[in-house]
Amino acid sequence: MKATAHLRSVVRRHAHIADATIALAVFTATLLTAYSGRPAGEGHPAPAIVAGVLGCGALAMRRHRPLWALGVSAPAAEVFLAWSGGGGVLILLAPLIALYTVAELVERRSALFLGCAAVAALAAVHAVHKPTLLGPQNLAFIALGGLALAAGDSSRNRRAYLAEVEQRAERAEREREQDARRRIAEERLRIARDLHDAVGHQLALISVQSNVAGQALDSDTAAARQALAHVKSASRQALGELRDTVTLLRQPGEAVAPLAIPAPGLDGLDGLLASLCASGLKVDRLVEGAVLPLAPAADLTAYRVVQESLTNVYKHSGGRRARLTLDYGRDELRITVDDLGMRGGSGPRRDLAPAAAPAGRHGIVGMRERVLALGGHFTAGPRAGGAFQVIAVLPYQPLDLVPENRR
Repeated sequence: MKATAHLRSVVRRHAHIADATIALAVFTATLLTAYSGRPAGEGHPAPAIVAGVLGCGALAMRRHRPLWALGVSAPAAEVFLAWSGGGGVLILLAPLIALYTVAELVERRSALFLGCAAVAALAAVHAVHKPTLLGPQNLAFIALGGLALAAGDSSRNRRAYLAEVEQRAERAEREREQDARRRIAEERLRIARDLHDAVGHQLALISVQSNVAGQALDSDTAAARQALAHVKSASRQALGELRDTVTLLRQPGEAVAPLAIPAPGLDGLDGLLASLCASGLKVDRLVEGAVLPLAPAADLTAYRVVQESLTNVYKHSGGRRARLTLDYGRDELRITVDDLGMRGGSGPRRDLAPAAAPAGRHGIVGMRERVLALGGHFTAGPRAGGAFQVIAVLPYQPLDLVPENRR
């Protein structure tokens, strides 16, 4: 099998050499069968030799011009048979090979029509020399012609099948590569979003508390010490979350690492609010309706929305006061975060919208992506009076987590 495949590969790479070799082999076999048994004094008619050269030589061009090869080899073979006295019937191999090539390379309908016409014409010519049209030689030639056409058509179908298989394989490979690139892009966005949500919150606290410590270092040592303590705590938490994220990115076997990192949810809201309150942000929390459990994805998204929104208030608010409302409705949880501390103490916060949530900032974009991925709704922007407001609506998922007595 390997030797056959290797031979086919060599023939495909050097098709012109293979065709020239076939032409030479047919011509040599024809001369040997036509003149090897004749008396030494009997010569070789020049028209027969010329016809044999033309008929067999046409095979060298059979792949490039199959119809031309058939049109030359067929009459040349008949001329050779006429001048050689009926010997050298192997010359008929030339038109039969040309018939095979026409059936293989020419458009199928045209190939079959022209091939049948050529076989019929050659059979008719033979009948002129030998009146028995249905004689054994004519029937054998007609059968061989049909066999050549069938073999060429079968080869055409096989090549078309192999081409289709190769195209499907290439298409499947491209689709796999596209799917892999898509998955990589989605995972990269997810990691970026998680890093922003988990570490960005703590870094924002560190930035603000560092500024407080710097301002109070000379005038209020106790306040500066307290601010530095907050910086230390936030730094420890940020390093821990960053370490957990990096652990998930390690390859298997590199180090002992937990298989899963517990994802935060609304049950960790008390700790988040305590951390923000300790840093100087006042948060009024309101809960409306009966508290219902959320699916893990929705629970994590709700926590991240609250965390990012309150962190933005902490960074950009003048009065550092916010109101968090959790409204557990019939089919969805509505989260609203209002910035109640307008910068400057009075008048609308004209500088808040650009500073807090420009369209291209990662925080707003990340919250919107998370909420929309769960089929929810998200809005963020200034409300009446100039303060900033974030609203996220999350559907309950899945429904079987919701108590049966929910109204």
